[in-house]
Amino acid sequence: MAEHIEERIEECLTCLSFPESHRRRIRTTNGLERFNQEIKRRTRVVRIFPNRGSCLRLVTALAVEQSEEWLTGRRYLDMRELEEHRREERQTKAVVLM
Repeated sequence: MAEHIEERIEECLTCLSFPESHRRRIRTTNGLERFNQEIKRRTRVVRIFPNRGSCLRLVTALAVEQSEEWLTGRRYLDMRELEEHRREERQTKAVVLM
C-alpha cells in the first residue's frame, strides 16, 4: 500500500490543487452517503416491493430528483471559485517562469 501511494503521490494529492472550498466536498463521500441514506429511508417505507422493477423505479426516481436538485437548486461546487483559482495559478506560474 505504501509503495502504491509513493508511486502515485500526485494522484493521491490531486484534491489539494482545488480551492479550499472545493476540497472539503471532493475529498469526502458525504454526498454519496446522504443519497444512500435517503434510498434506505424511502425503501423502508415501502417494506416489500412487488418486483425488482418497482424497486428500480423508486431508486431511479430518487436519483433523478437528486440530479434535478443539483442542476436547479443549491450549488454543490461554485465553479466560479475554481475558475478564479485556476487563473491565479496560471498567473503565479507565469511570474515564476519570467
